Amino acid sequence: MIDESAAVLPLWMLLSAAFGFIIGEACGNNYRHRKCLEQANEDLRNELQQADGREEPLAQALKQQRSIINDIHKRLIAVSKALEKRPS
Repeated sequence: MIDESAAVLPLWMLLSAAFGFIIGEACGNNYRHRKCLEQANEDLRNELQQADGREEPLAQALKQQRSIINDIHKRLIAVSKALEKRPS
């Protein structure tokens, strides 16, 4: 007669192998997603650093434009005050 314990042993081996495969697939999938997200974060950091480098000339240009506008404003105020004091 067939021993029941001999028939159960391959079934447990099959179930443990299937369970191991499922666990391995889940962990591998998480690992792949994490690596992909880390690469995306690194790319975004690089883009952010490049964007910071581009803002410096813009800040200098804005500062220069502000100083020019202030100079124009001062001269315009001086001319308008002189026109007000001028006798008609």
